[in-house]
Amino acid sequence: MSNPCVTEWWPEQPLAVVIGAGGMGMAVARRLGQQHRLLVTDIDRDKLDAQVNRLMEEGICAEALVCDITDSTSVSGLASRVSELGGFTVLAHVTGLSPSMAGWRQIMAVNLIGPTLVTDALLPLVGKGSVAVLIASLSAYLGQPDEGVAALLQEPLALDFLDRLDTAVAGGMTPQLSYSYSKHALIRLTRRLAVTWGSKGARAVSVSPGLIATPQGINEFRQANSKLELLRRCPLQRQGGMQEIADAVEFLVSARASYINGIDLVVDGGILAGLSRE
Repeated sequence: MSNPCVTEWWPEQPLAVVIGAGGMGMAVARRLGQQHRLLVTDIDRDKLDAQVNRLMEEGICAEALVCDITDSTSVSGLASRVSELGGFTVLAHVTGLSPSMAGWRQIMAVNLIGPTLVTDALLPLVGKGSVAVLIASLSAYLGQPDEGVAALLQEPLALDFLDRLDTAVAGGMTPQLSYSYSKHALIRLTRRLAVTWGSKGARAVSVSPGLIATPQGINEFRQANSKLELLRRCPLQRQGGMQEIADAVEFLVSARASYINGIDLVVDGGILAGLSRE
């Protein structure tokens, strides 16, 4: 859905590309929309159009673009539109699938193959001052792969990647392992991007949310008792809010974070710190 405000009304505003029109994606989009034009993408056209219409009703300059981030042709179309809009300053890659939402192959495709395709496609458009923020997860620290699997996870665009991964994991992959491993690999991807993007004067960072109150998170609580146990171990004794993730993203893309590159910021209320003491 093309929006003339993105190209004509505020051309002086930098462009932020937001991948994902779910709850957390929209929290991030609203925050970035205070200082940026937005190009928001999602695979679900109806949801995407509804969310972007709400943004525009709130006075935010936003455009919707349907994109399947697991499909290289679709991602090429995204990069072409970003180029037409004059390039980008911020990439906020928010979308992801949790263990209860899909099979392990789809989870790995959306959570790891997709971000790799997107960041590869946007590399030619990276300029000085560009920033990528990839949303990982606390789960990346709770279920880490062995060295052999970790090496495979660094090549997610290999043609036989998913089959090799399933063979390499003792007992085969599961949705929960796929989620943890994909988020672990996403943090590793961020570190590699910090080098390639850094050579262009750009930055790449990741954010690992803990227990955040989102519609997706509520469903995970219903599916896994382990989530309740983590909540009981949270030093702050509460879930985080989506606006607190938006706070972190807003800081990381700002000039105040201009020397922060290649790190993962854990936003979990202290759960990881508490677990590390046990």
